[in-house]
Amino acid sequence: MAHFSWQNQSDETLRIKNFLAQRGVSHRMFSIIKRGGGQVLLNKKPVLTLDEVAPGDFVEINMPPETSNAVVAASNLPIRILFEDENWLLVDKEAGMTSVPGKADRETTMVNRVKGYLISTGAEDLVPHVVTRLDRFTSGVALLAKHRFAHGLLDKQLQTHTVDKRYYAIVDGVLDDDHGLIDAPIGRMDDDFIRREVREDGRSSQTEYWVVKRMPNQTLVRVQLHTGRTHQIRVHFKYLGHPLIGDEIYGGPMDRGISRQALHAYWLEFYDPFIQSKLHVNSAVPADLKEVLLNDMSEEEIDKL
Repeated sequence: MAHFSWQNQSDETLRIKNFLAQRGVSHRMFSIIKRGGGQVLLNKKPVLTLDEVAPGDFVEINMPPETSNAVVAASNLPIRILFEDENWLLVDKEAGMTSVPGKADRETTMVNRVKGYLISTGAEDLVPHVVTRLDRFTSGVALLAKHRFAHGLLDKQLQTHTVDKRYYAIVDGVLDDDHGLIDAPIGRMDDDFIRREVREDGRSSQTEYWVVKRMPNQTLVRVQLHTGRTHQIRVHFKYLGHPLIGDEIYGGPMDRGISRQALHAYWLEFYDPFIQSKLHVNSAVPADLKEVLLNDMSEEEIDKL
């Protein structure tokens, strides 16, 4: 059984739900813990909704293990782990790997591989929770929670877009501005299940970028997402008239030495409520993007990215 505890180190006496809310445990999460066979204890005794947490009191949460779901196959294919502790897994996803099982792939996705990895390490919780997912042909850092409590604690950060995700992209053409904010609503294209576009009735979407290197016919940019729409970076740069190179479905050029969108999630940072500080990881520029950049940048320049 997973076990988490906090001590009230303030001078305030707080209602139990307010005390837990300050630590990221929403009312919804509180209910899920209770319904799912978990326990909330105050000084080792089962808690009541109206209980108060006095200075120095201890609050504990115990969650039963999440057992394996037979619908999700376990794969022994390799997965590269960038960071791991008892609550989180940060994975370096390669281009071409689907994030979650679906019609096209039910057995070799990132989730299948993570499940296989968890089984091989003797983990009790065997349900990987994908917190941030990447398009199939986007490489880089993906965050998974090892149990539903950890996933629940990040709900608010995901809703307020305070999980900081940054990308490198190579876009077609030469961008004039060193820095820009693309603020344009994104929605699904009519009669198209996959593609998105900028449209008036779309959802509010903001993408910030900084030029890293201008090349004769393309530009390397560093990108920060302020919202999390499907294909957001790809759609926004197409809207600017600078689609990502290798991005066939959004009209990017396919003759630049890369056959997938030139997009890499190189950085992810979030506030870890368990250690009560920020956690971040980096992923190095992958070989296929490096190959493209070597036409105009030195290996040393690329390694400093």
